[in-house]
Amino acid sequence: MRSPLRPVVGFACALALAVTGCSTAAESTARTPARTPTPSPGHSLAYAPYVGATDVAGTDAAGSPTTYNLAFVISGGKGCTPKWNGTEAVADSAVTSRISALKKNGATVRVSFGGASGTELAAACDSVTELAAAYAEALDAAGSSQADFDIEGDELADSASVALRSQAIARLQKERPDLEVTFTLPVMPSGLDADGLALLESANTYDVQVATVDLMTMNYGESYDGDMGDYALASAEAAHTQLKKVFGLTDAGAWQGMALTSMIGVNDVAGETFTLSDAARVRAFAAEKGIAWVSMWSAFRDRACAEGSSGKAASTDCSGVAQRDGAFAKAFSD
Repeated sequence: MRSPLRPVVGFACALALAVTGCSTAAESTARTPARTPTPSPGHSLAYAPYVGATDVAGTDAAGSPTTYNLAFVISGGKGCTPKWNGTEAVADSAVTSRISALKKNGATVRVSFGGASGTELAAACDSVTELAAAYAEALDAAGSSQADFDIEGDELADSASVALRSQAIARLQKERPDLEVTFTLPVMPSGLDADGLALLESANTYDVQVATVDLMTMNYGESYDGDMGDYALASAEAAHTQLKKVFGLTDAGAWQGMALTSMIGVNDVAGETFTLSDAARVRAFAAEKGIAWVSMWSAFRDRACAEGSSGKAASTDCSGVAQRDGAFAKAFSD
């Protein structure tokens, strides 16, 4: 059994609970907010979009991000070798130059490990020592003290890699006390599923200090064909209740330990389209509640598709809705 839950104080504290991917949590009816949110006095909501590690997008700087989530470091296909997108060395000169450019105006870079494709390092490395070294190599190459672990699909349910990852992160944090850790997990309007909760329970077991739990408010499933703004807010409310219960947090602490990432425009699930008005609602809700930061998948999709595109299927490089370049960034950051 795990150790007793500890109340969390502050932003980067020990949590003990439970982009793009689908969740398998039990379905529930989304709840419509009772009123239009108003910003919480004194709260400065950060905007931290996901950007590509190897490809520059003209919309990267839209919204003046405070942090960039740089995606994704995974196994290079030869055991425990970290590579960007599984192909580029973490110290590749083009990537390090890109990181320098992103940081030029004062933003920080959070290295995102995992994602929906390829093999996350915890499923490829054989030991805690080897895995911790792989994570450290990528962080050092990026000059970053922020790590995001985007865990979804089969690897979310793989208890062996979940435990190995928790142990490796805990070891890294002992060596690097300033290492800020985020877990990005799929969510449903009913909240985090059993696998997501188990992953964060594992982090607690091994004393990982978790700064934020980032909810992927997207790709809910074919039975969810209503308003994506409603679903995002319902997902946050449900996860907030879980965070409070499992971590022993206050209302404010649970909101402060949360982040929200939406897939802008047309999602991977038919019938799901996240609009500019949805983005504005999510931003207002997050500011009111004191949520740590908001994000989107992704900066390189923050533009209209070429004329003649149907917009019925999700594209890798455009949103699929009518918009100006960078309009979603503006909605999330205003």
